Parts: sequence; structure tokens; C-alpha cells
Amino acid sequence: MSKTWFITGTSSGFGRLLTEKLLARGDRVAATLRRMDALDDLRATYGDKLWIASLDLTDQQAVRTTVDRAFTELGRIDVVVNNAGYGLFGAAEEVSDEEIRRQIDTNLIGSIQIIRAALPHLRAQGGGLIQQVASEGGQITYPSFSLYHATKWGIEGFVDAVSKEVAPFGIKFTIVEPGPTRTDFARGLAIAEPMDVYADTPAGDVRRAIFNGGFDIKGDPNRMADAMIAYADQDNPPLRLALGSSTYPSIRTALESRLAELEAHKATTLAMDFDD
Repeated sequence: MSKTWFITGTSSGFGRLLTEKLLARGDRVAATLRRMDALDDLRATYGDKLWIASLDLTDQQAVRTTVDRAFTELGRIDVVVNNAGYGLFGAAEEVSDEEIRRQIDTNLIGSIQIIRAALPHLRAQGGGLIQQVASEGGQITYPSFSLYHATKWGIEGFVDAVSKEVAPFGIKFTIVEPGPTRTDFARGLAIAEPMDVYADTPAGDVRRAIFNGGFDIKGDPNRMADAMIAYADQDNPPLRLALGSSTYPSIRTALESRLAELEAHKATTLAMDFDD
């Protein structure tokens, strides 16, 4: 049975790939993006199978209006893919107040508001799935990506909690955690002005690796998009889905490190209650 999808950020990357693949298999897609002409080729091929709307995630009223209109005009939406976002690159001291606000407004608040706008519709129709595109950066960190990580760790915590709130209504979530992937992510980075004091620090090392091609990026976005679709077709998709051969060891190492630290201080942790 064909599905109807609502996908943000469809002009490139995962959003574009998902839209292409879903239309090709006969599904309907409600696609949002900043440049309306970016999907002209797909509209010419698939006609009314593709519903398009311009959307800036930092405009909270537009988010609600667009989501409401999509559900009203399409009747039912089975899967919502919260995909739109970008990376802010720079040490915490290097990024400006304006850059911080835009990063949080887009990646975190924008994603939260898409979910909040979709929930009443998903409840009314008896359920559905929300795929939140996060990152391995929602569970691990790199220097110079502190604000990006803040948004990805933040949206993972939000989704984890909301998934418990709405489970009784048949609404499910999957947090998708891609590792380094050959998409346009690097091209879309917002880059803060560097400070000389960070040149010979881990933040400077990452900056050089990013701009000198020092990262080995193996992730295949086509395979990842196929996996997202396959898991959306499952009756009981996982809450978290890590994607990429480097992602597995990175996340596993981070989780084991946190668990080891928790265990190392277990006695202190357990000694913090009142004595009865």
C-alpha cells in the first residue's frame, strides 16, 4: 500500500533523495523547501503526486500553517520526516550571537515546531511515524561543532520524551543518526570567523581536517535513504537508527565511556539520599 510523506528540506541531500525514491515507488510526497523551483523536474514527472510548499523553519507561524495545509489537502500523512537543517562550524567563542540564534531556531526549535504541528493530526487519524533526522552528533561530539551538537542532542532528548507521551495514540518515532555522509552538508556549513588562540587546539585540528580533506567520508546517502524508507515500512521501527560504518564504533565508544564514568562514581551517586 502506498504511503503519503511530509518531508522538510527537500532541495538537496537526504530530503531530495527520499523524495525521488518515494515518488518512483508510487508514494505521495508533501515536500517543503526554501527554493520552490528546486523540484521542478520532479513536479513535471509526477504531477499531483508531489505537493510542494515553501517553508522557512524559523517562521513558527508558517510551520504550523504549512503542516495544517498539507494534512488538510492530502487527507492523511503516514510519515513525517524532519530533515531540514544545517551545521554551524566554530568553537563556542568564535560563533556570534546571531549565528547561535539561527542555528537553534532552525535545527532545534524548527524541528520541535514541525513535530508539535503534526501531532494533533496524527492523533486524529489514529497514528503515524515521525522520522527525526539527527546525526551521530546527537550522541558524540567533535570540537568546533558545539552549537550543532547542542541542537542535535537537544532534539534527541525532546523526541525521546515525546515518543513516550504519544505512544498511546499510535504515534511512533525514529531518530535517524547518520555519520559522515557524501551529501552537501559541508557545502552548507555556516563558518564562524576563526580566532588565532584556537589554532593549536583540538578545535583548530578539526578545522584543518575539514578544510584540508582530512576526514574519510564513507557514508552513502542512497543506501541511507533506502534504509530510512525500509524502516518506515516496518510495523515497529526502532527509536534510534544509526547509519554508517564509522557511526557504529563512534556511538558505541561514547556510550561505553559514559557508562564507565557512571560506574566509576557509583558509590558517590548512591550516597546522596537522606538517611531514613
